[in-house]
Amino acid sequence: MNTLLLLITLICLFIPVYVYAGYPLVLWLLTLGRDKVTHRVAETRPSVALIISCYNEAAVIRDKLENALALDYPRDRLRILVVSDGSDDGTDDIVKQYAESGVELIRQEGRLGKTMGLNLAMEQVDADVTVFSDANAMYAPDAIHKLVRNFADEHVGYVVGAALYTDGDSGASAKNENLYWRYELAIKSMESRLHSVVGGDGAIYAIRSHLWQPLEQKDINDFVNPLQIIAKGYRGVFEPEAKCFEETAGDFGREIARKERIVNRSIRGLMRVKTTMNPAKVGIFAWQVISHKLLRWLIPLFLAIAVTGSALLAMLGYGFFQLITFGALAILLLAWLGHRTSDKNELPEWISVPYYFVMVNLYSLKGILRAMRGETQVTWCSARPEREQH
Repeated sequence: MNTLLLLITLICLFIPVYVYAGYPLVLWLLTLGRDKVTHRVAETRPSVALIISCYNEAAVIRDKLENALALDYPRDRLRILVVSDGSDDGTDDIVKQYAESGVELIRQEGRLGKTMGLNLAMEQVDADVTVFSDANAMYAPDAIHKLVRNFADEHVGYVVGAALYTDGDSGASAKNENLYWRYELAIKSMESRLHSVVGGDGAIYAIRSHLWQPLEQKDINDFVNPLQIIAKGYRGVFEPEAKCFEETAGDFGREIARKERIVNRSIRGLMRVKTTMNPAKVGIFAWQVISHKLLRWLIPLFLAIAVTGSALLAMLGYGFFQLITFGALAILLLAWLGHRTSDKNELPEWISVPYYFVMVNLYSLKGILRAMRGETQVTWCSARPEREQH
């Protein structure tokens, strides 16, 4: 019995270490010596549809449209569409003011969610390439140009740009999210060189328009859509020079709640395109999506089992597991201190990091459990303060 407990505990301890450190290390080893770009890149000017999704974004939509109209891409090759998911704060009125500049408004009645809005918009798209964006994501002038040059390779089906935070040093929450996101960007770069970047980014990613297939309302579009494209035999690449800029949630509560929603919808989405976890169908990408997504989402379960097992083994006199148990208790204590602090954005790093880690995993677990009960959140309040989105 002790041997079985020891084995299960060690496995559950190993998996989080593998996901956070082992997977990036193996990616680095597998891409060592490879070119930074492993696909064909060339100057092209395909027709592009830029779809901006929004719900009650009156505070930022004017800036976003000015930003889109200022992009360094031939205006006769760029179509700008704004999908409003039943906005009622004046967003649509602002968009209509740009009709003479060629901006098109597509209004979706009722609050059906971002995914259904994209289905509606894509029915009207006849461009070669479609770029998906959010209302708060401000593009660098050459972002579209940098994205589309990757489609010179016929095997590339989607391209993910680099979303960068403008307020990464403004508080404890922003610092933690910025640190995590830079870690993610490094992984995306290596994944792209090996096979494909896992998933898109709702702020900035592009697809070959003909590869779009209508999504279900509960699908998270920037994850399921890229998986569908991989299942069709295409690659997805990361373009670090295609940049957009946005703010973090700026608050631990909003950021943690966002993680719960993402996990809740994404784990269901992965089950919808299970073929991408089959190496016989998609090769090494199956290892990538399992390591980067599935196992990471399940980390809260592995950690719970590992800590419980370690505590039991510690009571049996195993010195190593006594250290593990002590470390887990220390992290939980620091997280509790962070939870009890009223102004969490002023937390020192030695408290904010454990707090962020524990809360993200707790809420990820909540998202998993909701998905297992068949509950999927289609619409939600924005992570950005005082505004909402789908």
